[in-house]
Amino acid sequence: MSIIDQPAVARLSLVGVGPGDPELLTLAAVRAIEQADVIACPVARTNGESMAMQIARRWVRANQRVLPVLFPMIQDAEPRRQAWNAAADALAALVAEGQTVVLLCEGDASLFATGSYVLMALRQRHPLCPYNVIPGVTSISAAAAAAAWPLALQLDQFLVMPCPDDLQQLEAVLDRAAMQSRVLALLKLGRRWRWVRPLLERRQLLEDALFAERVGWPDQTLCQACDVVEGERSYFSLLLIRQDWPNVLP
Repeated sequence: MSIIDQPAVARLSLVGVGPGDPELLTLAAVRAIEQADVIACPVARTNGESMAMQIARRWVRANQRVLPVLFPMIQDAEPRRQAWNAAADALAALVAEGQTVVLLCEGDASLFATGSYVLMALRQRHPLCPYNVIPGVTSISAAAAAAAWPLALQLDQFLVMPCPDDLQQLEAVLDRAAMQSRVLALLKLGRRWRWVRPLLERRQLLEDALFAERVGWPDQTLCQACDVVEGERSYFSLLLIRQDWPNVLP
């Protein structure tokens, strides 16, 4: 009997499905999806479409139960906390019934992931519920690979963070990065691109920065930042910024 043919143990798996391209799912992710009784997928609104399910759909069978789990995209903390708790309760109840459950997570299941909050709620509210976490390819690494853009070399530091909310904060981040040979990955550019682009232009960083948007999707954008006009961009956009190179190169 092969490992794929063996009966699955009732548990919850948080599965990173990558940024958009179904080909980037790991073997472990595909196996977990195929063996699950229930596929839970995040939605931002009732009857909304799940991006994670779009990525993983080719491996979901018709006889598997698909369970949309509501995670509202709002600023207020309490509704989000209630959503995480409700999700943890629902998923733990299914596992207690003997179901094998997968919670799909866009990108990596541990990096700025809603699944991480569900996991913390699960540990607090259902400490005996068995679970595991399957990592996924991040939009950062997928963008760098697609552009053949080295993320870190030799003694480089590498900082991943949401783009700061104002110009002064980003100026400070760029100044520290320049002093410490720190490569930056700035996520969730969105409306901030209106003022981020002029700032990069003033600092002569546009040509060396990689702009990526909706990585892995058919409408992906991947180019030098200088080629992206000023204005609002998608929430699913990022910048990779390198301000210098190591002194010793091959």
